Amino acid sequence: MTPTGNFNRIIQIHPSRRCNLHCLHCYSSSSPQERDQLSIALLLQAITEASEQGYTTVSFSGGEPLVYKPLPELIRQAQQCQMRIILTSNGILLDERHLEQLSGKVDLLAISLDGMPASHNRIRASERAFEKMAARLAGVRESGIPFGFIFTLTKQNFRELDWVANFALEQGAKLFQIHPLVEVGQASQSLIGAKPSTNILSHAYLKAIRLREAFGDKLFIQIDLVHQELLRLNPDSFFADELPLNEAEYCFADLVSPLIIEADGTVVPMQHGFARNYALGNLNEASLGKLAIHWRQEHYPAFRELCRRVYEELTAPAELPITDWYQTLMQFANMSGEWGVGSGEWGVGSRE
Repeated sequence: MTPTGNFNRIIQIHPSRRCNLHCLHCYSSSSPQERDQLSIALLLQAITEASEQGYTTVSFSGGEPLVYKPLPELIRQAQQCQMRIILTSNGILLDERHLEQLSGKVDLLAISLDGMPASHNRIRASERAFEKMAARLAGVRESGIPFGFIFTLTKQNFRELDWVANFALEQGAKLFQIHPLVEVGQASQSLIGAKPSTNILSHAYLKAIRLREAFGDKLFIQIDLVHQELLRLNPDSFFADELPLNEAEYCFADLVSPLIIEADGTVVPMQHGFARNYALGNLNEASLGKLAIHWRQEHYPAFRELCRRVYEELTAPAELPITDWYQTLMQFANMSGEWGVGSGEWGVGSRE
């Protein structure tokens, strides 16, 4: 078993923060006005080096990745590296031309869907967002690209889980992923107080179990929450077990997954916007391979200590045993200065 217990060795790339929508919950604060984007040369090298570091899946997100014009080059590079390819989109730009670029190349197309039409349009800040996205689904099915829906769970839309799951099934989706809202990026300004409560998270977790039972193998239901018992039984899957004596023999992807490349070049572990004192550095200043070597030698133990602290917190007795591992990890990472962990002298200066 790897030190992470994670066989999905994923690198997530955000080529730009440009988007055709200005969504209220966007974790990267992307919009039509944003111009941040990484050079194609930088990302081609990063994909190659990620493969050499053991990453087997590359996920393109954003911003809207379809507005990044060199995207087909990135996809070809990932194919040459024999990597599995995932693309996350709001679905509006999935016309015949774009689908032709993706068909036979992308292993999964993840389309954002945030509730019934009115809820979806409200979060997407567009009166026609649902209509435009839904109009593309027939073409997606005809393309043969496997696709699924990602649902951002909030206080306002949690009662719409059944409707969205049934919509996904009716449209021929393979995946329905439930992801709790995190109040970062645009959401920290536009959706204050919309983060689901612990009671809602527990409700959603139980609902996901019931949906799995109801749909069987017709639709894979994934929820980005974890039960305390799973944490207790699998500390290695959450970077919280003891470091193996032969840790040096493992590739970097065995130690950290997912790994995130943000649109300004910052490389962080786990999730977009992760605390900068845990960042690997910046691709504009050093290659991914060099950043990985430095971080592994100098900062990996502090990251493991962070995960261990979160693990101990989340496995303590609790009235409701359902938790959001990633969000809690981010919260503890942001507080790490209070423990004296990760001084940040290397973080932003040599960033992602």
